[in-house]
Amino acid sequence: MDQTATLKAFLAASPYIKFLGMSASLEGQLVTAKLPFRRRLIGNPLIPALHGGVLGAFMEMTALAQLAVAEPSGRMPKTIDVTIEYLRPGRAQDLYARADLRKVGRRIANVHVECWQESPETPVAALRGHFLLRNET
Repeated sequence: MDQTATLKAFLAASPYIKFLGMSASLEGQLVTAKLPFRRRLIGNPLIPALHGGVLGAFMEMTALAQLAVAEPSGRMPKTIDVTIEYLRPGRAQDLYARADLRKVGRRIANVHVECWQESPETPVAALRGHFLLRNET
């Protein structure tokens, strides 16, 4: 299966990705994800700002999508842990993200994700996570 088909299959397999309305495309071997703005994603209506859980889930799904493309084993990687840095409010507009595979070993991957709205140089949030690629017993 080619990388584009792998990415499409990953996106189609997750009900939560469908709920968020997330999409993704390949630029070379890099996944660029998009989260279109929807009112239901607002967490603070006074600002209005996107919910922090939505930002975190979007970045986690971006990391998993990148791993699915880079390491197509047919098995979904499992999240071990994530740390999220909220850098500025996510305003009521589209959100974008890109994952950087910092280290991919035989069993564990270390991934860094940044998401932005207007420019990648001004990220809204960042995620650092560890993911289990396969469980060998």
